Amino acid sequence: MTMINIITTVDRRETLESIGRVLLEKRLVACLQIVGPIKSVYWWKGRLEEAEEWMGVLKTRTELYKDVEKAIKALHPYEVPEIEAVEGDKVLPAYHKWVIDETTSE
Repeated sequence: MTMINIITTVDRRETLESIGRVLLEKRLVACLQIVGPIKSVYWWKGRLEEAEEWMGVLKTRTELYKDVEKAIKALHPYEVPEIEAVEGDKVLPAYHKWVIDETTSE
């Protein structure tokens, strides 16, 4: 099993906490780390936009990516949310084991 970090951004910290709690309660992720506020500058529908956002980094297993993606999309307020996975190719073995253990059904 491989560990991944899934990154998403939202416009309100409370929204990110709510999404994270749902995923944690379902054991789809072992951890949510919240970073922010951050400033995002991006193109949207032909216009250059700027926004204050909050970034969430969710720790899970590769096998759960599709389930996490589906849950985030269902709960996310954005029309096109950022949902991106980054594989942890070098991870402290004890931390890797913890993420796997916390996202594995008993």
